[in-house]
Amino acid sequence: MIDPEDFLDSLKKSDIRFVTGVPDSLLKDVCACITDNLPPTRHVIATNEGSAIGLAIGQYLVSGRPSLVYLQNSGLGNIVNPIASLADPEVYGIPMLLMIGWRGEVLSQGEQIHDEPQHVKQGKITVGQLDVLDIPYRIFDKETNVLNTVEELTDLALARSGPVAMLVRKHTFSAFKLRDSRNEQHLLTRESAIQFIIACLPESLPVVATTGMASRELFELRKAAVSGYQRDFLTVGGMGHASQIATGIALARSGKKVVCIDGDGAMLMHMGCLIISAGCPNILHIVINNGAHDSVGGQPTLALGLELKNIADSCGYGLAISTSTEEEIKNAIEVMLDANCSCFLEIICKRGSRADLGRPDRKPSVNKSEFMSFLKGGLGD
Repeated sequence: MIDPEDFLDSLKKSDIRFVTGVPDSLLKDVCACITDNLPPTRHVIATNEGSAIGLAIGQYLVSGRPSLVYLQNSGLGNIVNPIASLADPEVYGIPMLLMIGWRGEVLSQGEQIHDEPQHVKQGKITVGQLDVLDIPYRIFDKETNVLNTVEELTDLALARSGPVAMLVRKHTFSAFKLRDSRNEQHLLTRESAIQFIIACLPESLPVVATTGMASRELFELRKAAVSGYQRDFLTVGGMGHASQIATGIALARSGKKVVCIDGDGAMLMHMGCLIISAGCPNILHIVINNGAHDSVGGQPTLALGLELKNIADSCGYGLAISTSTEEEIKNAIEVMLDANCSCFLEIICKRGSRADLGRPDRKPSVNKSEFMSFLKGGLGD
């Protein structure tokens, strides 16, 4: 396997001076190494993949050197616009290296590596997307000569004046543990917070849960309570879009409350959407903020350094509250359920999840059908 520190050394030797991107579970160890070893002026965890491309373009315009942009293959959709309309050799010609985690890889014999439902289609089309964008790529695995390949790709990016990619297979990088100095033992776990949220909500309310751990924990809590899954829509993919799914539902159900359980990283990814949700008087937007991309290795977000309540206020939410204890959550939800305006609730919690946390074992199509039946049943009055 590739030692993350060897990879970082290869970037230095190839004069790659800046790194940015959105974390991915296949890249979590190398991302942890980058986070621990590069200063904030040389490494930025971007809010979304397209923005990371913008940062890389800006860096090149000053230094004349390619940057490294890391992302999961599901983030390819977010980079299409800035790659095709800015970085491409036929436009501005901006060299850069893309390091892409290949979830749902399709092997040469046609077999697909087992992954979660949201990665099935993306895994099949990843190579095709790179081909359509005319981005040359090399496959990275545990046998790759990292120094030679990084140097080759850097030279190629400069020669073609455009992006190149390394497509990273599962189990390519060896383990690297992110340093942790945050004291958060006094805080609730995310799962405890979600359990308390659903205990405070009427059973008639539909819930849209964001991608990653939040949806997994909500599913496990419903299973443990044998309470059914029909009231929940699990946004297993499409990071950053749960709030707009919930808002779409709320707009179609005027006067009936709809709940979104969101995450800080997902909220930051498309923060402009807050303005749309804030204009919907029957939305209850709950953001669980642990300051981390928890489902992809615990890489930090900037959310704990922000006043999310003030941001929500500025975006137009009728009521915005920040909480961190069960009593505060209970009181806030009681007030918000009675409010005739859009509501935003931040819950500050600790990072991490239990080791035996499972994944939803029901097909997304079944979740969709049951959820639609729940909505058509006239519930939520």
